[in-house]
Amino acid sequence: MTDLLKQAIERIRALPDEQQDEVARVLLRIVDAESEPVALSQGDRLAIERSKAAAARGEFASDDEVRAAWASFGR
Repeated sequence: MTDLLKQAIERIRALPDEQQDEVARVLLRIVDAESEPVALSQGDRLAIERSKAAAARGEFASDDEVRAAWASFGR
C-alpha cells in the first residue's frame, strides 16, 4: 500500500460511517473494471444543467460560502 493511500484511508476513517460508506462505494466503482456507468436521475440531470447555466453566467460561490461548505464537513 502506498503512503498516499494510507493517508487517504486514515482521513476516511475519521469520517462518520455514512460518509465512509459513500467513499467506499465510489472507490469500488473506480476499481471495478466491470462496473456500469452511473445512471443519472432526471433530478441529477436538471441539477447539472442548472449548475452549467449558473457557471456560464459567472455565478460562483463566494469564498465565505465555500468555507462554510467545507466547515460543514469538518474542514
